[in-house]
Amino acid sequence: MWLRQSDTGPRAPGKQDRSAGRCVLSRTAEPGSRHRENEPPHAHLSGWRARVHRLRERFRARRERIRARPALNTLYRFGLGLLGGIVLLLGIVMIPYPGPGWLCVFAGLGLLATEFAWARHVNMFAKHHYQRWVRWLSRQHPATRLAVMTATGLIVVATLWLIGAFDLVGDFLGLQWSWLASPLFQA
Repeated sequence: MWLRQSDTGPRAPGKQDRSAGRCVLSRTAEPGSRHRENEPPHAHLSGWRARVHRLRERFRARRERIRARPALNTLYRFGLGLLGGIVLLLGIVMIPYPGPGWLCVFAGLGLLATEFAWARHVNMFAKHHYQRWVRWLSRQHPATRLAVMTATGLIVVATLWLIGAFDLVGDFLGLQWSWLASPLFQA
């Protein structure tokens, strides 16, 4: 248990109470802090958590150095915005398909949220409503869940037909059926 000096009586700050195994915070520690006087902030973590914490601190320090240079900061924000936007758009396109559609949407929003407040709000909103949708769907009758899966499958099949995937597979297999051809890409 960590105690402040006022809780422990007249002992000197930063000294340990050997009988109780307690440590008193120094006067320089932030109120509410649980770190000892000469201990790094992540010393209470062990293994991979400490490594992740150190890596996160290095990224924050690097980001602060970039932020101090206006031209580099603008370039960084533009590049991150472009990358996050591409990942977000790819995720939106992949939503109806089996695979990581929603994961890419949240990853793109997460990238954008590191620099843009609006993306942080959209990310929280999207996660909240996605979780509500999943909880609602899990409570439904199996017939309703089957209907949702069927509708998703029909969207996938229709999209693959529209982009010409069936015609491409038909050509590969030597099938020349006219209905396989996409109406969008007819010559």
